[in-house]
Amino acid sequence: MAKKIMGYIKLQIEAGKATPAPPVGPALGQRGVNIMEFTKNFNEKTKDKMGFKVPVVITVYTDKSFTFIVKQPPATALILHAAGLKGGSSNPLKNKVGKLTRAQVMEIVNRKIEDMNTDDKEAAANTIAGSARSMGIEIVD
Repeated sequence: MAKKIMGYIKLQIEAGKATPAPPVGPALGQRGVNIMEFTKNFNEKTKDKMGFKVPVVITVYTDKSFTFIVKQPPATALILHAAGLKGGSSNPLKNKVGKLTRAQVMEIVNRKIEDMNTDDKEAAANTIAGSARSMGIEIVD
């Protein structure tokens, strides 16, 4: 018989660095989830994504057990990482702060496609390129 779901918890946590401190501890503690077990499992599963804040969806069951799904880092974080920047432009129409090649955009798409609302890589590339342009990053061929 399937377990009955009590609820979902959505968080963004630094990959490989989850601790019982806020926001993780209070969010899991109020549902009765074993915080140390979650942090250990999360840190083990995300050590390959160090340096990024990753979204995680935790499913909590009525018997206080849990499962979780780790998603890819936000597109903006991947764009900044690929461009080698700390932040976007304060005025993206006038001030361009960096450049991305079409190949770099496709690398981001290949990594992020499972979390996007399309299976078409060309449409996903247009979405990523649009996000980059709104951050003041030019797309070059």
